[in-house]
Amino acid sequence: MLGSPDLSFSQTLTLGVFNQLVELLDQMAQGAGKANFVIITDVILARIPTPTQWRRKRFKVLISKGFSALLIGNPEVEDGESAEINGKENEYLSLNAQLIFDADLISAFLAELGDLFCHDSMTYQEIESYGQIISPNSAELQSKFTLLLLEYLLSEPKQEPITKNSSYSNVAYQEAEKALKKQIAQERLFNQVTTQIRKSLDLSVIMATVLTRVREFLELDRLVIYKFEHSSEQLEFRSRDIPSQSFISNEGEGVRDVFYNQGYIVYEVRGSDVIPSVLNYREKDCFAPTSKCWRKYSNGFTLAVDDVEQVYDLESCLLDFLREIQVRAKLAAPIIFEENLWGLLIAHQCNNPRHWGDSEKSLLTSIAEQLAIAIHQSELMNSLTQEKQNLEKRVNEKTNALHDALVAAESASRLRNEFLATISHELLTPLTHVIGMSSTLLRWSFGDLSQRQRDYLQTIHDSGEHLLEMINDILNLSQIEAGKAVLNITRFSLNQAIEEAIKTVAEKAIKQKINLTLDSQIESKKDNFQADYRRVQQILWNLLTNAIKFTSEGGDVILRLWMEDRTAIFQVEDTGIGIPAEQLPLLFEKFHQLDTPYRRRYGGTGLGLALTKQLVELHRGRIEVESSVGVGSIFTVWIPYQPNE
Repeated sequence: MLGSPDLSFSQTLTLGVFNQLVELLDQMAQGAGKANFVIITDVILARIPTPTQWRRKRFKVLISKGFSALLIGNPEVEDGESAEINGKENEYLSLNAQLIFDADLISAFLAELGDLFCHDSMTYQEIESYGQIISPNSAELQSKFTLLLLEYLLSEPKQEPITKNSSYSNVAYQEAEKALKKQIAQERLFNQVTTQIRKSLDLSVIMATVLTRVREFLELDRLVIYKFEHSSEQLEFRSRDIPSQSFISNEGEGVRDVFYNQGYIVYEVRGSDVIPSVLNYREKDCFAPTSKCWRKYSNGFTLAVDDVEQVYDLESCLLDFLREIQVRAKLAAPIIFEENLWGLLIAHQCNNPRHWGDSEKSLLTSIAEQLAIAIHQSELMNSLTQEKQNLEKRVNEKTNALHDALVAAESASRLRNEFLATISHELLTPLTHVIGMSSTLLRWSFGDLSQRQRDYLQTIHDSGEHLLEMINDILNLSQIEAGKAVLNITRFSLNQAIEEAIKTVAEKAIKQKINLTLDSQIESKKDNFQADYRRVQQILWNLLTNAIKFTSEGGDVILRLWMEDRTAIFQVEDTGIGIPAEQLPLLFEKFHQLDTPYRRRYGGTGLGLALTKQLVELHRGRIEVESSVGVGSIFTVWIPYQPNE
């Protein structure tokens, strides 16, 4: 970054000019927020007996974290002459003045000032604490004071009496004014460059604008950018962004693949058409990446050549090249991007030698640093754009793949449901005959049946009922998953519903010697509910048969019922084998059964609980289970009151 120079000076000034510098420091404090500054003046010495060397001293100290300054004035007096510096009659008294910005010197002054006070006094402690605040000045606040000082210098000059120091002061004043004007112009140029870089991401526009302004400011014949490359790259340049007669790109308009060897000139600004163009020029073998100069550039070295005829008189290859492209003096600053030498910003003086001043070197170096920032943000934006495009492409590909997979899954699901519905219906008719005829044979035998024959018939009958149950479950699941299941909402008694559910499983419970209990907490006068009665019965039947199946002889199965707000809560508790904790999350999955040996012992299709959960959710309800192995299970179902729609 280009920072303001150290404007410290030691100069003989009149008291009037000294006081005006004091006012400038006051303006600085006012403009930057006076509350942020600590201000100490020579008035502080009125509190104590003052040593002789401090008695006539004038000073003002500004202290803050971002900007600190010290102005000291010692009167010039002849031997034996006494001078008091208060009052307007001494306006033209000469002072040896110093304006200091160096943090160490200001801290030393404060330490010396603090020693005038008792070390246990509050004043000493405050001055000591102020010294800890001081730090190097920020470039921004230093520039702000530079502007104030320039405005003062450019204001109407004040008449001063001729003194022995007048001639010296005027010359110094003019030199300081000239230096400050140039410094302010550089600051303004630098601010314009940084602003252009901040507001634009188009590298071509940035290069065109920056190079044009820098060339004009330094009054150069030609300003170019030489880029080092070791690989192929595709660049885009737009000639419509280029100011007329000031910027040319070797790429022209559009996109072109370029292949680099060591590098070549990619941007150029010329003072006039008389100056020859050097676009596309390469230094060929005269400038190898392994050379010492290349390594110096990589380390941040800025090369200043006042006269190529003298500097390169022993390097005929390079000198011939510089003569060919008409370069007499050059100043080259490295453009370092991500710690690599990206290229060079090179100023050319074509016809005459030129001495490059420190301020010119500093400016070109700082501009090269800013161009590196512009290149970085341009490269970053290009990378982000490419990543965005790649991401969008991948997202589109994934979206299309997911869409195709979803379509395929929906098609497969539809075909599966259609197949299950078809095959189930085809199985129902013969299965009904099997169950009906086996039942008839068991009740009315047309002759004597042996026990073995009766057992065979019973097995046929039970297997048929089990198969019928499974087919019905499959049909119900298929309808629900296909979105074809519709609730048939009716008004009914919950007490009556649970009593009928108990009746349907009572025979099975008696056969397995299980105690079946009903516990309802709903009063008859409030027993009024709306839902799909048949589906509610199916839910209760599935839970009760499941509880009876897994409960041992002599165990208990309890069906409870109560209401919370407008929600009916059914709870089926058993003292069966229980369910392992690791299997609870899979309990309501289709075709999931308890692991062996329970699977072989208790049988089942694994559809009952999956269908129960689907039916509960069809009512916008929920089902939960609590279970302990060897203790039993509790299934709880919440069915909300279903409005007529």
